[in-house]
Amino acid sequence: MTDLSLARHIASVLADGGEDLDPAETAEWCQALDALIAAHGEARARFLFDALLAHARRRGVNWLPSMVTPYVNSIPLEAQSPFPGDLAMEQRLAALMRWNALAMVMRANRVETGGSAELGGHIASYASAADLFEVGFNHFFRARNEGQLGDLVFFQPHSAPGVYARAFLEGRLTADDLGSYRQELTGPSRGARGLTSYPHPQLMPDFWQFPTGSMGIGPINAIYQARFMRYLAHRGLLPGTPPQRRVWGFFGDGEMDEPESIAALSLAAREKLDNCTFVINCNLQRLDGPVRGNGRVIDELESLFAGAGWHVVKCLWSSDWDVLFARDRGHALMRAFANTVDGQFQTLSAKDGAFNREVFFGQNDDLKALVADLRDEDIDRLRRGGHDAVKIHAAFAAAAAHRGRPTVVLAKTMKGYGMGGTAQGRMTTHSAKKLDDAALLAFRDRFALPMSDDETRSLAFCKPADDGAELKYLRSRREALGGHLPVRRSDSDRVAVPALESTSAFALDAAGKEMSTTMAFVRLLGNLLKDPALGPRVVPIVADEARTFGMQGLFRQVGIYAPFGQLYQPEDSGSIVSYREDTTGQILEEGITEAGALSSWTAAATSYSTHGLAMMPFYIYYSMFGFQRVGDLIWAAADQRARGFLIGATAGRTTLSGEGLQHQDGTSHLVAGTVPNCKAYDPATAGELAVIVDRGMREMLEEQRDVFYYVTAMNENVAMPSLPAEAHEGVLRGMHRCRTSAREGGKRVQLLAAGAMLGEALKAADVLEASHGVAADVWSVTSFSELARAGIAAETAWRHGRATVARSWFHDQLQPTRGPIVIASDYVRAVAEQVRAFVPVGRRCVTLGTDGFGRSDTRAALRRHFEVDAEAIAQAALRAIG
Repeated sequence: MTDLSLARHIASVLADGGEDLDPAETAEWCQALDALIAAHGEARARFLFDALLAHARRRGVNWLPSMVTPYVNSIPLEAQSPFPGDLAMEQRLAALMRWNALAMVMRANRVETGGSAELGGHIASYASAADLFEVGFNHFFRARNEGQLGDLVFFQPHSAPGVYARAFLEGRLTADDLGSYRQELTGPSRGARGLTSYPHPQLMPDFWQFPTGSMGIGPINAIYQARFMRYLAHRGLLPGTPPQRRVWGFFGDGEMDEPESIAALSLAAREKLDNCTFVINCNLQRLDGPVRGNGRVIDELESLFAGAGWHVVKCLWSSDWDVLFARDRGHALMRAFANTVDGQFQTLSAKDGAFNREVFFGQNDDLKALVADLRDEDIDRLRRGGHDAVKIHAAFAAAAAHRGRPTVVLAKTMKGYGMGGTAQGRMTTHSAKKLDDAALLAFRDRFALPMSDDETRSLAFCKPADDGAELKYLRSRREALGGHLPVRRSDSDRVAVPALESTSAFALDAAGKEMSTTMAFVRLLGNLLKDPALGPRVVPIVADEARTFGMQGLFRQVGIYAPFGQLYQPEDSGSIVSYREDTTGQILEEGITEAGALSSWTAAATSYSTHGLAMMPFYIYYSMFGFQRVGDLIWAAADQRARGFLIGATAGRTTLSGEGLQHQDGTSHLVAGTVPNCKAYDPATAGELAVIVDRGMREMLEEQRDVFYYVTAMNENVAMPSLPAEAHEGVLRGMHRCRTSAREGGKRVQLLAAGAMLGEALKAADVLEASHGVAADVWSVTSFSELARAGIAAETAWRHGRATVARSWFHDQLQPTRGPIVIASDYVRAVAEQVRAFVPVGRRCVTLGTDGFGRSDTRAALRRHFEVDAEAIAQAALRAIG
């Protein structure tokens, strides 16, 4: 290529597309750069570019380098690392994975093979991701064993059938198991294991590690998982020795539209998480059509990740194209790629070699000449880079070797690759669940599967002999990397919880001291941090509200985690509560990101499984910004069997009085009760809170149960009563009587109140007794959801004949009492209504709650407005008595 033609080519691929007014001068500049690199190396060239850019800015030249590089592989052929495996063998194995994954989905949807058309499934996503997965399995994913903790892999959810197909060849799943895909109830009834649609640790607790089925949750969790690994290493809790453990995240290009997918990209770069690698499967197609039909999503993602500070590796074209690139001295291919949008690439994927010859290579004489000696069949087999194990390995090796920044591999693939005219690159590809017989036979031939026509048509699973070369190779690769993966383990150490009295005496024996339950929690947390055994395992997490919750004293006590320490003198350095950042800091202060804080919490709450190290995270936040704002992340944490505490502070609709509608929470307890392994409590007193936290820690750390706790805390200072030991059981079960009227005979009422409303109920009891002669017993309800669950369990036992009476704690506590029941909470009435079904027969029950939108005003005015104050409780009691 002449200097002048080089200059013209460079001008043609510039991002702004500007005309080159002096190609000769451009060529001279390029020659000068070549000479500089030859004489002084690339580092000197980079320095001069930086110096020139700084000089241009001083001169007022408004220019920034483009974040988008030419539409070719980042790693040139000459810099490509050697492929270390048996390529032919790995291609045969990949073909088997493809077939078994396709067969299991189709069998699930064929009535004649025991399936049902309503089960669904996806076959096109794994078809595009298969080679990406296989290179990882064969060469990169280290498994956890006695000698190493292993890598953590977040799998693209729609590709789950491919992971099952590999486990089948490894002998971890049987053909019957594969035949029970998406049949989690009927499969076990046939003696097989029902396989979940997507990765679900809750349902397959020995197999899947991370739930990724809800788009966007996998990427943000992967980043915070990588960050938490660094946190543990910096604090000396886990070894940080090489080889470096890596978090691999496999996600789709369409998935990157989700806000959560890109929410933490800057954090990963800012904290230099070079232990994190994303692999974006760029098949250019989401569910309904092209991801960026009129643009190029790979360019967009490159700009996004590079702009956020990530190292970008593009794997776009397979080795089949290397000969064409070598011939293409005029760079016709690069110009053609630069002018082809994704919608057109998708069309090219769906068509055959003859169409590609005419439409793509027929654009000009240079392109025609490149493929003049190729048959249409040869053009049809020009693959994308994400389907070439050699190119993928080179990209992954570059990612694993890179230091100082996280890396993203942008791998170009075809959705439905190898599925022919039925599904490859089609708009309907994502919904494809079956192929006809002709397409099945074509698929078999395309991948050279050792199957007869009858075996192919009947969707028989294909597995070589255990002592055959294929399975020996498969096992040897996994043995070299430490064993099977994915595998979930939960064999962590038990952690002793200090005695309740040693950490919570101030709360149990409060004797009228004024405090809020938020203040009590912070004091309790400080005491837990001081315990020599438990303290180092406690992970305080806050989303930029530590001072709001009175936690600033912990800054000095345990420090705020910062991977590079504190590089400045804080403004308040002279204060005893100054802002102290430290490499070994214990507090995760996440900034204004509830999604990020919850992702940190999930990483800590599942550390017992991912790292074999039990941690105890406490994430404290405005309760309104928990289940309502990041409920999907909480649900994923529940699926992942998280263990920890979510502390919903400034809870309730009337306790955060001045903030108004957007901040006042009246519903989080309603949502929390829908998560099966979440125990939700709304304690009214410091003693109740202490008992709940103590029980939760023992359940999670000592008994190692897969539960987590949601505990709400208030910012209202009240005189706290002491809590007698005999009340502890009721606190944990959901209610206990905190005041019994001494008045005998006459009218009587039972006042039940939760959280902030307990004080109003006690005032109402005084009014009823003093002004109306009504005896009023007062009950503190710590958990409507736990009472309801116990009631449902009792009712279920009765329905199935395991009990003669449907008895529950709620029913049994109220049955011996007299009078109507009035229930008040700082939440919508539906929270309290959960227990109505278990009210003793014949007893009138009235619920009061804070339905509607919040307001800004004083607590007294708000409680009057929502009719949950002492006056409203007393009035409801009198009406119920009649």
